[in-house]
Amino acid sequence: MVEVQAIDSRGGNLARGGQDAVTRDDAGDASKTAKADGPESTGSFFTLRRLWPLVVIGAGIAAFFALGLESYFTFDTLKQNREWLLNQVSQHTLLTVLAFIGIYALIVAFSLPGATVMTIAGGFLFGQWLGTAWNVIGATIGATLLFLAARTALGDVLERRAGPWLQRLEAGFQKNALSYLLFMRLVPAFPFFVVNLVPAFLGVRLRTFVGATFFGIIPGGFVYTSFGAGLGSVFDSGEDFSVSGVLTPEVITAMVGLGVLALIPVAVRTWQARRR
Repeated sequence: MVEVQAIDSRGGNLARGGQDAVTRDDAGDASKTAKADGPESTGSFFTLRRLWPLVVIGAGIAAFFALGLESYFTFDTLKQNREWLLNQVSQHTLLTVLAFIGIYALIVAFSLPGATVMTIAGGFLFGQWLGTAWNVIGATIGATLLFLAARTALGDVLERRAGPWLQRLEAGFQKNALSYLLFMRLVPAFPFFVVNLVPAFLGVRLRTFVGATFFGIIPGGFVYTSFGAGLGSVFDSGEDFSVSGVLTPEVITAMVGLGVLALIPVAVRTWQARRR
């Protein structure tokens, strides 16, 4: 009996020791997890790793105005350098196209003034059809860069801290993201940079954003590029012109109509859901 009790005692001690070891291991794992979570577990979301895209954008905007580069993106500059620009296009076509697309993408990515002038300049330099193509490509690249920067810096933070109303908005937007984005791109009432940022905060997929941006800006881009294609004759005549005259009531009506068509799938899905 004494031997049995001794064995039981040792067994109990071993069992308790095993349980204590498991408890210590669990505590160690929890501690490691807390350390691995790092700043996010303590609520400090705004680390340099997360915010570096915003730092780059802020530095780019500051440098743009500090160097006075906004003075180059005017119609007067385009008019004064008309011959030189057209010669560059004819003699160095590929290099000029790549430079134009790159400059356009940077303007959109940094949300700088001058996108409208660049769009019109695209038609002036490359013609109606090629100008539209280079404008759309440059604008899509720039919008995608800004979208990725916003999603990297703030997208996850806002998603984790979103309240119930924002979660419902996010879920509804994601369900019909393509239609909503096409509508916002087609209707000229929404600022371009705002449409680049909002989808990043609502968890829209990159592929959906790029597709909706590319196809959604074609109609408006074509209108402004067509105006630019005839800008040479305006320069020759010496007449005054205004960019505000590009979007005539007829053009606005047509673009709004296209935007409404983009929302038809949303209306159909909502009607089917109510019937079910």
